[in-house]
Amino acid sequence: MRRTVIAGNWKMNMTPSETKAFIEALAPMVAGKDKCDIVLCVPFVDIATAVEAAKGTNIKIGAENIHFEEKGAYTGEISAKMLKEIGTEYVIIGHSERRQYFGETDATVNLRTKAALAAGFKAIVCLGEVKEERLSGITNEIVRMQTKLDLAGIPAEDLKNVIIAYEPVWAIGTGLTATPEQADETCGVIRECIAELYGAAAAEEITIQYGGSMNDKNAAELLAKVNVDGGLIGGASLKTDAFTAIVNAANL
Repeated sequence: MRRTVIAGNWKMNMTPSETKAFIEALAPMVAGKDKCDIVLCVPFVDIATAVEAAKGTNIKIGAENIHFEEKGAYTGEISAKMLKEIGTEYVIIGHSERRQYFGETDATVNLRTKAALAAGFKAIVCLGEVKEERLSGITNEIVRMQTKLDLAGIPAEDLKNVIIAYEPVWAIGTGLTATPEQADETCGVIRECIAELYGAAAAEEITIQYGGSMNDKNAAELLAKVNVDGGLIGGASLKTDAFTAIVNAANL
């Protein structure tokens, strides 16, 4: 059985002191919820504090990005070695906001994914269509192309540490959400593409999250779909009650 993963993406929110208080409040609320993995992907400055606050809990800590070079003249970037030393376990790669605002491409997503896997991280690889592509009826072609490009050259044995997050770009931060049927269908298309690339067994085992404005109100219905194996949660991950409700929905 593939693992359900509920991961919070804090984006540019929370200071270290706020992070400590949040995790201390959240930990007892999600204790014992063992039917899913619980991850908080936090800003770089919060990671060390988050790792310390999460010790002894079932909460894992991730980063929101990673650079593909080991070191060098890359002002403002963070390497795999830096993230590893402070206890990071997961890394988000290719989030739609990175693609939209910071020039991320499928080529750099592929490089970052390879760097993350080589360093032993679990990589949450994001992909998804923009509104015009959805309205033009080419969603399936877009997500298949992204899946192939983002995973190019990644061997089958590394796929166990890859999580795909399907994020319809038109649903990020807009309050719009794909219907459960749309989410299930597109996650299914991604799974079919994985089967073509790596075989049916790998496709059945890989976790595919939905990442477009999942919240405490719609989580149960989305997570009930056969091809939706969790969520990459934005705004709702900044509220302990809402995030706990999503974790609870994954533990039904």
